[in-house]
Amino acid sequence: MLLGLAVGDAMGAPLEGLPPPPLPVREMRGGGIHGLPAGSVTDDTLQAAAVARSLAACRGYAPWDLTARLLEGYLRHPHLFGPTSTRVFTLLQQGVPAREAPALVHRLQGGSRSNGSVARGLPLAIMFTPPALDVVSLACSRITHYDPVAGTCSLAVNRMVADLARGVPRGRALERATAACLRGEVRQVLSRYRTIEPVASLDAVTITHCAVRVFMEAATYEETVVRAVNLGGDTDTAGAISGALAGACWGVEAIPLHWLAALRDGPALMVLARGLWAASRP
Repeated sequence: MLLGLAVGDAMGAPLEGLPPPPLPVREMRGGGIHGLPAGSVTDDTLQAAAVARSLAACRGYAPWDLTARLLEGYLRHPHLFGPTSTRVFTLLQQGVPAREAPALVHRLQGGSRSNGSVARGLPLAIMFTPPALDVVSLACSRITHYDPVAGTCSLAVNRMVADLARGVPRGRALERATAACLRGEVRQVLSRYRTIEPVASLDAVTITHCAVRVFMEAATYEETVVRAVNLGGDTDTAGAISGALAGACWGVEAIPLHWLAALRDGPALMVLARGLWAASRP
């Protein structure tokens, strides 16, 4: 799951914010709006890795520890983070209490249902299962995204990953995730995912649908990621979420070896993944 997320993120990073390329991109490349070297990841992996490290170190969900790790990642790579998370972390730097900052940003910018918290929370699905998974998914999202719709999107993909990683067929995993969504919009979109065109946008609902549809219609990890990152728009997040779903479903063996070899910090992510797995065992 974690390596699948990171590879999808790195594949989509140089295409972020751009229209669909004239020819499908199938290999790691550098450049893009952030000018990153080939194989580099964005805030999607940085934040997910922070969640994984916090879970492994604390052997559970510890919001104070996680918030500190997320803020540290932001301070190191502020240019990679999205608008909502950036505003929240800026307020935290200014001394605004962590419990107040998300609501304040939500009010100031007229909403907070952007997609930054959806990819971030995926490691929770390795340590937790429902109903605890639902609680921590919403809480983790709300560290930066006050809008409950963003939290519900995180809950939905986390539910799917939790099932997929434990051998549940993907059709059944999607059914169970959809049924768990208490926000009608998210449930409605996922229940008729085949009738809506996938769009890799900054909106939490749209990106969740996009990643789910691409994954559900693909036959392999490679097919999933290639389609996701060539859609144009927020391609790093589309690649990260769909890559995590595909990685959880088909395993690390399904990720092309040349993609893994090109992934910067790949060995460190493998060590982190093993640490998260070990911490999640009874």
